[in-house]
This record gives sequence, C-alpha cells and structure tokens, in this order.
Amino acid sequence: MDHRSLGRSGLKVPVLSLGTGTFGGSNEFFQRWGATQADEATRLVDVCLEHGLTFFDTADIYSDGQSEVVLGTALKGKRDHALIATKATFPSGKGPNDQGSSRFHLMRACEASLKRLQTDHIDLYFMHGFDALTPVDETLRALDDLMTSGKIGYIGASNFSGWQLMKSLATSERHGLGRYVAYQGYYSLIGRHYEWELMPLMIDQGVGTMVWSPLGWGRLTGKIRRGQPMQAGRIASGGAVGGPPVDDEKLYAVVDVLDEIARARDKTIPQVALNWLLGRPTVSNLVVGARDEAQLLQNLGALGWTLSADEVARLDGVSQETPIYPYWHQKGFEERNPKPTVW
Repeated sequence: MDHRSLGRSGLKVPVLSLGTGTFGGSNEFFQRWGATQADEATRLVDVCLEHGLTFFDTADIYSDGQSEVVLGTALKGKRDHALIATKATFPSGKGPNDQGSSRFHLMRACEASLKRLQTDHIDLYFMHGFDALTPVDETLRALDDLMTSGKIGYIGASNFSGWQLMKSLATSERHGLGRYVAYQGYYSLIGRHYEWELMPLMIDQGVGTMVWSPLGWGRLTGKIRRGQPMQAGRIASGGAVGGPPVDDEKLYAVVDVLDEIARARDKTIPQVALNWLLGRPTVSNLVVGARDEAQLLQNLGALGWTLSADEVARLDGVSQETPIYPYWHQKGFEERNPKPTVW
C-alpha cells in the first residue's frame, strides 16, 4: 500500500480508504448503498488492515449514525492500527441547532461521534458542507479547541466551493487557528469539474484531496455498458439518486475506452478508473466503497501498477469537458495564469 502526505500536514495516509456509507443501512436512502452489519464489517475491516488499508471514512449522518456505530464495533481492539475520518454539519436531529457548523452543534456532534465510534479521538474531522449562517471564525475556533483538547487530530472541508475554502484558510492564517489540511470532494472520469477551480486552489494552498465516489456514483463499475441492459446493483436500485446527471453517450464513450484498456491490461474497468485518479495532481486518497470482500479486493487491484502516458491521454481526451466561464477564457492567457497540465 502506497502512502501520501495529506496536504501540507505531517500525516501520511494510504492512497485508498474504505468508505463506510454501506455500513448500517438504517434508512431507505442508505439501504440502497448497503446494509453491512457488525460481523461482515469486522471481516471487511480485517481484510483492509491485512492489505495496509488503514484509513476508514464515515459521517454522522450515514444511516443516522449507525455507520459510525458499526465501524466502531468492527475496530474494537484494532483502533491503534487505524485512522478514522468522520464528518459533521448536515442535520443529525430535528432541533434548530442539530445542524450547521456552529460551536454549539460541533461540540455536541463531535462528542456523539466519539461515543458511537467507541474512541477517544477522531483522526480527521470534516465539515461536510459549508455553513454560510455561521461565521467562519466561530467554526474554526471550535475546531481549534477540539484539536487542542486532543479529540480531533486534523480538520478538513468537504463540498466547499473554492471561495468558501479560501476564506476559511485565510481566516485560519489571520487568527492562528487550525487549518484545513484536506478537502473531500467528488471527482471522476465522468465528473471533472473539480479540475477547474478546486484543483488549482489545492495546488496553491497545499491542501490534499480525498476523492469521494471515484467511480462516478457507481456508473464506472462496468455494469452500465453500451447496448446492454443495466445489471443489478446500487444504480439499478436507485442508489444514484442525488448524483450528478451524466449524458448517456458521454458515459458510454468513457466506458468503451476504459474497457479497451482494461482488457489490454488484464484489469477491470473500476481498477483502470481508480488508477487514473491516483495519477491526478492533488489527490492524496480515494474513498472506495465495498458491499462485500470481493468488491474490496477488486478495488485493491487498482494499486501496484501505472497507466502509460498514452493510456492516460486516451482517458483524458474521451472524458474532457469544456470549462465554464471564466475558466475557458483564462486558457487564452495561460502564460500569466498557469493551470494544471490536466487541462
């Protein structure tokens, strides 16, 4: 298992982490993702640790907190060998203060996550989304206090726009507060908007990216193919609800190239898609999901090899999108406004 620095922090993380949105399945939305309970989760965690995948990602809203409960149970006796990331901000109750990034909510949300996870510290604590109703310095002061107390180690932002993250980083610098070292966001071969604003920001500010849904909400698993009926799975059961729309022809074109490369490499379509992401600038970690041990082992097969420059160019070309304004305009004077080479 390769390890990379998480942004400019001193923390080294494996290039893959296990997303535990499939743990729990306590409500209709998350049941479409999976309903892994403690026994099976324990087996998955053990397989991860055997292969050096020591990083586990969850959130307080996944299955109404049951994902944290199941993960905490699966890590009993193994906590010292693992890194845990969890998140707060989205509604976790019906009260007016049971959401957001206020000091009031974060202090209580962190304590509740610690209890469910059966641990005394969280290694990486994400704000799951930006809270525009709470002053940025209030959020960061609360997080800084949690870091000082030892309850969380590092902090990150998820699903922020570029200006929201930059405002947060500037506030941390201005007041000497804890700084977001990681960004967790959506990025895939069928969703490359991350490259337009966020990737240049991560490069400039030294923030490491953890990619969620690297297989495009399950669309790059190989189950959706040109001229073939959709196979059973999360997409077929409605598990892509809330995901970004993707033009069918665009998806088929990307999958066609993935399939050609996979066949030539004796790999699978998901393995090629994950390997492509691991070669992108700013990417520290991919959050992969697994309903069972077979899926987990397949994801691990994305490691230990590298796509050729020609293969990367083919995937870049078939998945490329025209940037929105002002990014397409900025390409006209790149000598004064350089962008990552992936453009």
